[in-house]
Amino acid sequence: MKVLAINASPRMNKGNTALILNPFLEGMKEAGAHVELFYTRKLNINPCTGEFDCWIKTPGVCYQKDDMQMLLPKTHEADIMVFATPVYVDGVTGPMKNLIDRMLPRVQPFFELREGHCRHPLREGNKSQKVVLVSNCGLWEMDNFDPLLVHMKAFCKNASNEFAGALLRPHGGRMNYMMRMGMSLDDIFDAANEAGRQLVEDGEMSAETLSTISREMMPRELYLQNINQCFQQALDALEKE
Repeated sequence: MKVLAINASPRMNKGNTALILNPFLEGMKEAGAHVELFYTRKLNINPCTGEFDCWIKTPGVCYQKDDMQMLLPKTHEADIMVFATPVYVDGVTGPMKNLIDRMLPRVQPFFELREGHCRHPLREGNKSQKVVLVSNCGLWEMDNFDPLLVHMKAFCKNASNEFAGALLRPHGGRMNYMMRMGMSLDDIFDAANEAGRQLVEDGEMSAETLSTISREMMPRELYLQNINQCFQQALDALEKE
């Protein structure tokens, strides 16, 4: 089984998104999957210019010469694609959106009806895949992921992919702080690892496992106080310079 993972956090392996993504991918590897991980910050992917050359002039091939030339063939081969992104203004990061937009050559320009809805058929040589979302949000409530989930599920429907679930970490902005303070988050990281193993071995992730990943880490009022204090200290330090 081949897994293609994209981490769109600008902080790459040092970000809060990676704290959940890395054990998830390790669980997949331990279950026998071949995993490739790319960071959008290290990739040169231009925005889609909407000229539709990949549909009309050079079917299946974008005219732009950048890292999508390397990455797009890997999307053809992958059995599972993992999109990892922090929540940026209710959605994915800008580089992740560019990457998703540039996957347009995977589908044909024609329309077909699927489940009573107009969709684009996959181009020959492409296949349906399972898609997993891994996301971190600095806001406390789980519903802050709702717009992102709607987008990702719509993308899967339009791309003939199966949305296999999401590893969501609300109020994740304090994970590193909590670990520095000696607070254990091992159950969250163990659950992320287990989710990866489940997906490869069982084809799905259990609701209980995903719920553990999203569990409350601290009460909302305490989180607000802690975050606000952190930002205030940073502002106070700036004034002293």
